[in-house]
Amino acid sequence: PDPAAARPPRQRPAMASGSAIQIPGRLPLLLTHEGVLLPGSTMRSSVDSPRNMQLVRSRLLKGTSLKSTIIGVIPNTSDPASDGDELPSLHRIGTAALAVQVVGSNWPKPHYTLLITGLCRFQILQLLKEKPYPIAEVEQLDRLEQFTNQTKSEEELGELSEQFYKYAVQLVEMLDMSVPAVAKLRRLLDNLPREALPDVLTSIIRTTNQEKLQILDAVSLEERFKMTIPLLVRQIEGLKLLQKTRKPKQDDDKRVVAIRPIRRINHIPSTAEDEDEDEDHDDIVMLEKKIRTSSMPEQALKVCVKEIKRLKKMPQSMPEYALTRNYLELMVELPWNKSTKDRLDIRAARILLDNDHYAMEKLKKRVLEYLAVRQLKNNLKGPILCFVGPPGVGKTSVGRSVAKTLGREFHRIALGGVCDQSDIRGHRRTYVGSMPGRIINGLKTVGVNNPVFLLDEVDKLGKSLQGDPAAALLEVLDPEQNHSFTDHYLNVAFDLSQVLFIATANTTATIPPALLDRMEVIQVPGYTQEEKIEIAHRHLIPKQLEQHGLTPQQIQIPQVTTLDIITRYTREAGVRSLDRKFGAICRAVAVKVAEGHHKETKPDRSEVTEEDCKDHVAEDAKTESISDTPDLALPPEMPILIDFHALKDILGPPMYEMEVSERLNQPGVAIGLAWTPLGGEIMFVEASQMDGEGQLTLTGQLGDVMKESAHLAISWLRSNAKKYQLTNASGSFDLLDNTDIHLHFPAGAVTKDGPSAGVTIVTCLASLFSGRLVRSDVAMTGEITLRGLVLPVGGIKDKVLAAHRAGLKRIIIPQRNEKDLEEIAVNVQQDLNFVMASCLDEVLNAAFDGGFSIKTGLERLNSKL
Repeated sequence: PDPAAARPPRQRPAMASGSAIQIPGRLPLLLTHEGVLLPGSTMRSSVDSPRNMQLVRSRLLKGTSLKSTIIGVIPNTSDPASDGDELPSLHRIGTAALAVQVVGSNWPKPHYTLLITGLCRFQILQLLKEKPYPIAEVEQLDRLEQFTNQTKSEEELGELSEQFYKYAVQLVEMLDMSVPAVAKLRRLLDNLPREALPDVLTSIIRTTNQEKLQILDAVSLEERFKMTIPLLVRQIEGLKLLQKTRKPKQDDDKRVVAIRPIRRINHIPSTAEDEDEDEDHDDIVMLEKKIRTSSMPEQALKVCVKEIKRLKKMPQSMPEYALTRNYLELMVELPWNKSTKDRLDIRAARILLDNDHYAMEKLKKRVLEYLAVRQLKNNLKGPILCFVGPPGVGKTSVGRSVAKTLGREFHRIALGGVCDQSDIRGHRRTYVGSMPGRIINGLKTVGVNNPVFLLDEVDKLGKSLQGDPAAALLEVLDPEQNHSFTDHYLNVAFDLSQVLFIATANTTATIPPALLDRMEVIQVPGYTQEEKIEIAHRHLIPKQLEQHGLTPQQIQIPQVTTLDIITRYTREAGVRSLDRKFGAICRAVAVKVAEGHHKETKPDRSEVTEEDCKDHVAEDAKTESISDTPDLALPPEMPILIDFHALKDILGPPMYEMEVSERLNQPGVAIGLAWTPLGGEIMFVEASQMDGEGQLTLTGQLGDVMKESAHLAISWLRSNAKKYQLTNASGSFDLLDNTDIHLHFPAGAVTKDGPSAGVTIVTCLASLFSGRLVRSDVAMTGEITLRGLVLPVGGIKDKVLAAHRAGLKRIIIPQRNEKDLEEIAVNVQQDLNFVMASCLDEVLNAAFDGGFSIKTGLERLNSKL
């Protein structure tokens, strides 16, 4: 609704001596819950009930004359929640009021806020109408012309008036006259008629709504003076007591606490509100004391002192009051100089890391190096480590173990999907709902300035119109800059140099180069089968047994079964799927154990016979002797042994079977090795030829790099066709002469790209044109040049582990990648035969049985002839 406002008349009739107020004989009634409006005072009232809102729309917003904006204000003493269709019982006496201002709003629900000024008392004679809003016939009670012709003795009334005026002046003089509101109140005491003072003073001093209601009902001026004087005396005694209890220095600043200032007459005071104000004041005093005694830097201390001074002068009703107070509380809670002492025991740290994590030797070595340097040089800046590896290898849990090893607090910040730089650097305090960024909020949570921060999934940061959070992390993760990190919310520098930041990522390809340059990348590759078996029996199986309430006496999973699960049901670099498979097995066993327990406890022991017990023993291969005693419990069952048949029953048919030999039973198929963010994978390449116009077709969701590798491969084979005696279906050395070639990479739904499939495509096409089968136990990786050289590629360890998982025995890698074999476990190297190739001749000789030399090509040509 549109806000509307009605201007009050220039003169105030209720306070002007010698003039009469004439209100209409019929008044619309406004029922208020907030408080009691007295003549001469002003009050804000929120209007949201249907009756009151209809009154505002019909009379105040559409009113054209001054009389149309005069309403009757009735204090509603009933429960506000009971405001239904029926009109509650109305108080007999109300206050005629002038609507000075009307403001409408739709949030959180439609309502109006009225600024109303009391004019005079009236009495309800008769209720004329209830709907849509009540209208009553009223009689005016306060008439100023009667004040000069009082029937009471002037002496008696004069004594009451003088006594009231004396107490009012005494009360005002106890306040600080430098405050504008107090000075204005002092002037009002001299300018207002004595008859109007009881109502005005009662609305200012601390009184309850019930006391104000009694003043409203006091129609007689004598009675009004008699009821108001004790309220003034009580207020004066309260001020005296306050002056005695508080220090002299604070006394001058806080005298006004006991009285409502003139500018806040529109708020109806109550005892509960006054107590809240005292509590807020005490909280601010405590907050100032914390700021003074805190160990924050000088720059931050200056800002806080300045803000606390502003807070003292700020009314609590201002929205900025809560914002400033929240800011100061955050500044006090931040750990500017609070830190934990590192547990610098290298031997204990090594034992702890070995107990928590199997393998990961490179990562453990780097953590121990940091501990050793920290022991020798205590003021070492926190390094920025980045663990890069496939999911499920334990990057996040290693970060938690590092914090445990150092004896530091640990805090994880998930960055996946974050696309707003304010999440990192915070919002400026000028915005609504502003808050600090995740870095400062994390420091507040842990309470120390040297925790271990784990920035999880840093490679999955987004980018939007709200800025680039990866760019916002540059200052956080730069060891030369983060000693003065400035959050937009704090707007003062905070030292992050003692924080140990650990970032995790699946790949470095999506991390901006500038951010990657600030971090020390530590590769966390996938696990070998042997490592997975050890991890399963050291960590995964005990954890799942504990989570499912099982014991080793109830279930046994031998290592052979674990190997079956690894090879036939999970093909992954990490152990997350393996952990879920163990969980599925434990759930199935829990059902069996629960059923067995039910059978033991359910039957009546008097019906259990010796024959039943013997049958039970025979089923479980038990040899214990069973007594004839009917109260004897049934014998415990044997541990449930999980073998391959149990696996098939619980987990279903195997998801992965060794299909390598089946797919290499014809020419034109080769196996390559690929790297993905989820670990290494084996990749089949298939080729076929047909009559056509010499076109090369590529399918399988290939990127531009792999398409270029395919064109390189066919060009190299065409240029060396005579050398190796390769011919197409028509017998021509020009392999594309009247021939189309189709290259396909299966699993077409998966996008494939990268410079590592060149040698595989060459081998596949060589098999196609020569009619020879590629060895079924060989896989290869490497990029090629147009001259036939083999270039090095990345991800060797992940690719080798993928080939090992698939049961392959011979792996062809570039000669310049030989150094990468040092990272591979010795037992894996013993199972595999590595061939180092520097040119395509060596690749082809290793990929085919008997080699692929020129001599072999001539023999093959002679056999065709």
